[in-house]
Amino acid sequence: MTDTARPTKIEVSALAKKLLQQDLAELTDREKRVLTELSAGRRISRNVNRLSDAEMSFGDRLADRVAAFGGSWTFIVLFLLTLFVWMGGNLLISRTGSEPFGPYPFIFLNLVLSMLAAIQAPIIMMAQNRQAEKDRTASNHDYEVNLKAELEIMLLHEKFDALTTRIMNAIGTPPAIASSDDNSKTPNLQGSGQ
Repeated sequence: MTDTARPTKIEVSALAKKLLQQDLAELTDREKRVLTELSAGRRISRNVNRLSDAEMSFGDRLADRVAAFGGSWTFIVLFLLTLFVWMGGNLLISRTGSEPFGPYPFIFLNLVLSMLAAIQAPIIMMAQNRQAEKDRTASNHDYEVNLKAELEIMLLHEKFDALTTRIMNAIGTPPAIASSDDNSKTPNLQGSGQ
């Protein structure tokens, strides 16, 4: 089947029965998608980071930048420097006899810090929610890629078993297939002809 050909529902249903031992109707949409792509021989992997970055709004990008800056050492150093300058400047101004703009016990500073926290907290939460959604998307994508890889390995095992059987029949030795507890087929190549 070529990359442009669309697999039929019968082909996908046959793969579902063969590989997953389930009817097509019992599968999730993700599992159906994986089987469809597997049947068509197409890749399923994609760069989920690029996809989610393309869907970001201005607010999402702004929230990410604010959260990145708010969680950086640059912010902590600037924040501490601002606090020391504010408190030190007000104490120096009050000692000269002038009226400080935020005298001890720094009530105005407390108001500014409360407003900063009130604005910064929801922005950081927006960034965290967006990151959680990005992680869920990546997790779903990982599941699809892993499922497709597992199914392809199962198909390769079947091809290898068929090839082993053909080779053994060609040299006149029937293959001895040992079954294990996990129902996988492992050819026993230690036949009597060796």
